[in-house]
Amino acid sequence: MTVQSVLTAKLTEALAPQSLEVIDESDRHASHHTHPGGAGHQGETHFRVRIVSPAFQGMTRLQRHRRINEIVAAELAAGVHALAIDARAPGE
Repeated sequence: MTVQSVLTAKLTEALAPQSLEVIDESDRHASHHTHPGGAGHQGETHFRVRIVSPAFQGMTRLQRHRRINEIVAAELAAGVHALAIDARAPGE
């Protein structure tokens, strides 16, 4: 299972999004220093998440980012180096 598919599954299960894109942007960062766990991810280290979920209703941008980081904490600790997040509630 790829890191991308794990992130997608975890976010889908936890947030029941109306839409979700997890984009692997690792190839754009090939020259960056690799996180110590990066080798175990076959180079999957940089991702962009675009998500629309009712779970974000009434939450600030910071709260949304913290929630996503909590959900994928294991992947962040194990080698995902960067996670760009665009998190919105429906209608935003």
